[in-house]
Amino acid sequence: MAKLVFGMNQSLDGYVDHTGFAPPPTLFRHFIEEAQKQAGSVYGRQMYEIMRYWDDDHPEWDAERQAFAAAWRNQPKWVVSRSLKSVGPKARLIEDDLESAIRDLKAGSDGEIEVAGPTLAQSLTELGLIDEYRIYLHPVVLGHGKPYFAGPRPPLRLLTHDRICEDVIRLTYVPA
Repeated sequence: MAKLVFGMNQSLDGYVDHTGFAPPPTLFRHFIEEAQKQAGSVYGRQMYEIMRYWDDDHPEWDAERQAFAAAWRNQPKWVVSRSLKSVGPKARLIEDDLESAIRDLKAGSDGEIEVAGPTLAQSLTELGLIDEYRIYLHPVVLGHGKPYFAGPRPPLRLLTHDRICEDVIRLTYVPA
């Protein structure tokens, strides 16, 4: 059975914003390794549309960005959306019955499946389907934005904590 993991970069004041701060090189390499190991990713529409950036080659990319793009392109993706009518390569659309679709996905897969985006994570948290939360805590204060926990905070228990690079700590929690 697969494990559903919600992990994102977060500011000290609890916000996620891909335009507010970027991962330093060491953390980006960590994310490449994570993407290479994942059994796939589940996206909401907004996060999927942001990540589609990695579908196209960009001449300015260095070797690490090319490696991340290759890892992202190689993994299966499930996109939760009622408004999209089609999705890109290696992606499947989930339009209805989120709970059954994700339960079937977990039961029929092995390894870690990433949950991408706080809005989708809120829905999956409310259904009790997320197995692990990974907060990559950055020394940045944004003061606004989308919170890591888009809804009520679930009761959690700290599993591990580790320094990923000089300024970023990963906090790993499981449902309590």
